[in-house]
Amino acid sequence: MNISTPDKIAPEAFTEARAAVDRLCQLYAASTEFLCTAFAKALAGHLPMGRVRAFYPEIRLTTTTYAKVDSRLSFGHVSNPGTYAATITRPILFRAYLEQQLGLLMDNHGVGVMIGLSDTPIPVHFAVAGDANLSVPQEGAAEFTLRDYFDVPDLATTNDDIVNGTWLPGLDGAAPLAPFTAQRVDYSLARLTHYTATDPCHFQNYVLFTNYQFYVSEFETYARRMLGDANSGYSAFVSTGNAEITGPDDILPAPERLPQMPAYHLKRADGSGITLVNIGVGPSNAKTATDHIAVLRPHAWVMVGHCAGLRNSQSLGDFVLAHAYLREDRVLDADLPAWVPIPALAEIQIALQEAVAAETQLEGFDLKRVMRTGTVASVDNRNWELREQSGPVQRLSQSRAVALDMESATIAANGFRFRVPYGTLLCVSDKPLQGELKLPGMASDFYKSQVSRHLMIGIRAMESLRRMPLERIHSRKLRSFEETAFL
Repeated sequence: MNISTPDKIAPEAFTEARAAVDRLCQLYAASTEFLCTAFAKALAGHLPMGRVRAFYPEIRLTTTTYAKVDSRLSFGHVSNPGTYAATITRPILFRAYLEQQLGLLMDNHGVGVMIGLSDTPIPVHFAVAGDANLSVPQEGAAEFTLRDYFDVPDLATTNDDIVNGTWLPGLDGAAPLAPFTAQRVDYSLARLTHYTATDPCHFQNYVLFTNYQFYVSEFETYARRMLGDANSGYSAFVSTGNAEITGPDDILPAPERLPQMPAYHLKRADGSGITLVNIGVGPSNAKTATDHIAVLRPHAWVMVGHCAGLRNSQSLGDFVLAHAYLREDRVLDADLPAWVPIPALAEIQIALQEAVAAETQLEGFDLKRVMRTGTVASVDNRNWELREQSGPVQRLSQSRAVALDMESATIAANGFRFRVPYGTLLCVSDKPLQGELKLPGMASDFYKSQVSRHLMIGIRAMESLRRMPLERIHSRKLRSFEETAFL
């Protein structure tokens, strides 16, 4: 079969991170422009003579010695001598991340990296994603069979084998340098745009998840206040549909419809702002959101949702800081067995506790009046209270659970799986075991009095984490025996 490809560019060694990323950008642009041009011609009726193919760029590192690095560091070095490789997509989007990771590798190992083309084809769906004038028609809508001329997404390279620890070496024996392949990243970038109705470029490094839309209006109010403060460091607020404002009084157009998981971004120039995602209710949504946001390599994500309080001593509006999780959500069992412990991360826990203290003006033993630490149970049945009580209640008691929801354990477990620092601070909105159910009147009063305070605690915690060195946030607890060098 005749295969048309871009002009070949030979691999080249680089010892400076910025120059290496420049070459990644050059290679990626050449590949995607080649595919977009051929695809546009095909849509116009000028079919290619054979298959059109272009490849993702690749980073390759070879070291013959062990790195001599600070043992406290969890990233920026490979664990053993050998060859390591990673395919790369959207290098402009990931430029700061790539420069940081490559710079650490070069410094810690004293060797350069090879930048060239991989043998992984770029699916045409992902190549045209950056071209507003092109889109891949549905199967059968075009006048030609897409697969006959262009590469399409391939599940063989679109999986979580690396982060799940189940990857197998390729024919060249290279180990993974990054936690995701380029196709896996492209897949998630496309899904993020679909589910959140915002472009991945707007996502910030500190992510708050909630399970109620009520938090969104409070987040916008806070964002406008920050945009009115020249010293806040925040530069813009982005809502669904990529609607963006830069001033406190700017008007945001109302979206025609809300996406499944709307996202809102309070941006800083260096990406260290805060993103709020309303994931809705249920562990499936929580897994979907975190599966895809993980490829952006955020520095922390925290759940700030509502929960059922399980103890008689709790009151509506009290806070729960999760120190452990009872995982009965089941959605991650195939990827991360339920027997795997999900540890609390000290840096996140301290940031959340200090934020509660600052917002409530309570300290020490007095803080226990409004906040309880303990096990949070996450289930996959919203109406768990309707089941015969002896089974569920007994398990909750044996686990020492203090609160129950449907998302927190999923978000924490996926943070553990994807090496993204995680935490949970919930607010008690009902006490079903004591007969205090979430009824419309109660809920309205509760939301009015507590949402703003709860959100501000989450924001305070994220701003505290932003001031912390990355080496402290990215804990060694999240790293396995054989780890990728990249975060």
